Amino acid sequence: MKYTLDAQNKRVGRVATEAAVFLMGKNKADYARNKIPQVKVEIINTGKALIEEKKKEQKTFARYSGYPGGLRKPNMVETISKKGYSEVFKEAVWGMLPKNKLREKMMLNLIITE
Repeated sequence: MKYTLDAQNKRVGRVATEAAVFLMGKNKADYARNKIPQVKVEIINTGKALIEEKKKEQKTFARYSGYPGGLRKPNMVETISKKGYSEVFKEAVWGMLPKNKLREKMMLNLIITE
């Protein structure tokens, strides 16, 4: 089954929670937390989502290289300019999925277009 979510004039978190629920299969009657449902979730119009300028300046995405002094914290403006709005949505959905071995496999079912 394929779900299409339109991000136009919506907040990032609202769209990300819908996507996470569909990816986990919590909207189905046969939900099982140890199974990955056979669904695809597509998020469209990510470039037209509502993001306040203050949020773009203050929100940071941390990543660590594994080396001493390797912590990088680019803000949302830098992330959007380098990787686009799709990376912001990907990070939001990633944080809402369960922290276990199934998370990476669930993320493979997410398609994001600008």
